[in-house]
This record gives sequence, C-alpha cells and structure tokens, in this order.
Amino acid sequence: MAKLFFLVSGEHETLPFSELKAILEAESFQFEVLEKFTQAIRLEADAKCMEAVRRRAAFTRVGALEIFKCQADFAEIIKELSQAPLHDYIKPKEEFVVRVKRVAGSARHLSTLRLERKLGELILNKVEGTKVNLFNPQRTFFGVLTQNTFIFGLKLIEILPKGFMKRRPKNKPFFHPSAMPPKLSRCMVNLARAKAGSLFLDPFCGTGSLLIEAKLIGCRTIGCDAKRLMVEGTRENMKFFGLQPEGLVVADARKPPFKYADCVATDPPYGRSATTMGLTTKELVTDTLNALLDILPKKGCVCMASPKTVEVGMIGEELGYRHLESHFVYVHRSLTREIAVFERP
Repeated sequence: MAKLFFLVSGEHETLPFSELKAILEAESFQFEVLEKFTQAIRLEADAKCMEAVRRRAAFTRVGALEIFKCQADFAEIIKELSQAPLHDYIKPKEEFVVRVKRVAGSARHLSTLRLERKLGELILNKVEGTKVNLFNPQRTFFGVLTQNTFIFGLKLIEILPKGFMKRRPKNKPFFHPSAMPPKLSRCMVNLARAKAGSLFLDPFCGTGSLLIEAKLIGCRTIGCDAKRLMVEGTRENMKFFGLQPEGLVVADARKPPFKYADCVATDPPYGRSATTMGLTTKELVTDTLNALLDILPKKGCVCMASPKTVEVGMIGEELGYRHLESHFVYVHRSLTREIAVFERP
C-alpha cells in the first residue's frame, strides 16, 4: 500500500470522488481514504491502481505518488522537501519538471510560479546530475494547493479530456438532443461497477452513449430501446467508433428480453425531448427497476439518471434495493438530474 493523491475535476462537487472509489472497488483494489479536500483526495492503495484509473476515469485529472503533505506555507513546504528522500523518486541524470496547481482560489498568498522554481532548485541541488526539462521530462513532480494544504508528489498518470471531446453528441453520426455527454456517461458506467469482461446493460440505449463508454473500458454490452430509430442510431454510433455490441434489441425496458446482466447504467426518457410512451417518468423508472431485480445478480449495481422530482433514490429503496448514493446534476433551469446508484440485495 502506498500513499497516493488525486486531483479531480471541478465540474461536480461529489461525482469525481465517488467515481474514483467505484473504479477501485470494481477493479478489486483495497484502499483507505485518508483525507478529502476541494478537488483533491488522499488515500492508501496499491500504486498499480493508477493504470485502472487512467484507463477508466472521466472526472480524474492527475494521480500521484505522495512525497509529503503540509500546511500551505512557503517555509514549511521548503522544509518538507529538503527532508524528503528524493533519491527514491528520481535518479541522477534524469530530467524533470515541477508543476503546481491551485484549486478553487486556495492559498492566494503563495505564487505557484515561485513554488515551482524553488522546488525545482531544491531537487537540482539534492539529486546530482538531474536537469530541468520543461517540455519532455522523464519525471514530473506535482503539487496541489487546496484548502490551505499543499500536497506534493511524483505524477504517475494524467487524464486528458481529448478522447471525451471527440465523442460529444454532436460529433456522432446519429444525434438526438436527449443524448448524455460522454464524461457523465463514463462516470455512470463506473458508478455501476462495470469492468472489463462484465456484461453491461442499458435498457434505454437511446443514442448509445452509455454502451459506447462501457465498451471502451472492455465490457460486453447489450441494450434495448422501445423505438427502432434509437436502436438503429445506437448501432450506427457504435460502428462509427469501431465498436460492436453483443446485442441490441427493440424492446420495452419494463420487460427486457435479457435474462442476465452483471450491471446496469441507464438514462430513461423524461418526456421532454424523448417520449415516455404514454407513461409518467416515475412509472417508467419504477417498472424498470422492478424488472431489473430479476436480471441482476446479488450485489449487482444499477446507476440510473432521472429528474430530481421523480425521487429515483426513494423508489429504489421502496423496491428493496440498497441505495448506495445519489448525486444531483444541474442541467438547466427546469431540469436537475438525480444520479442514483443501487445495489441488488
């Protein structure tokens, strides 16, 4: 077990932390959360978990091996680095760079540029033969200023948003205004504890956003939708990214033609830009969650999005699910989504 820390996205207050923990659980890594800050979290885990986070996460930005943590005070930071066993993190003659990130206006009294320069000087002086390389370093030392705290370490992973940008709804051949953004789709797949080789189901596949993200992390995928146009659109979008589902069917999500799935993530229609086929969204959500009880294994997870007014978390509890968590995502003035995660008893 190593001390690690992660810089997460500021796009949502709670989703990035829950997504990170869900990934570690899905990949069977033991971990202990040490501290949580604005856009940063410290934990103990096997450093091998970094590869799984890099491959899967939507709302994590950087993962690092922690060297020290201290108060956001210039003298204290210099003292900590001076005492750190830097030879454990960089070898003589290796080239490095120091980067410091300030989040949410933390520690305004400290200059990130001054910190980078001073920390770089200390590393140069302590480890003989090292060189600074601002553009293509072999090692990147990374610090985060958050809530009057400074966390410093060796960067192990960085996740760039470029891939998700390429999969935005308007970049796909089949577009529908109800389509979910790729980062939120990936996050929901992760919250459902999907993993490579598992059978993932989306009973309201729409334009295929969730199925695409599940397939990209190695899941086997099946989906259905009540409208043939949407099923054909999902198939077209998946093909566009070179992906092939195990099964796509025109079917009612309340009576899915599948007998088994390891996990489910789904975004039922709300009756605004996508039809609910004459039912209320609450009826649709209730009947679908009830049907999924016969498909999921014990401890199998469902992640479902629904308007906050539907109270999907309460519905799941009433049906007998274990309600793990809910997150609320503002979309526009008339819609706030509840992203609820359930475990089948």
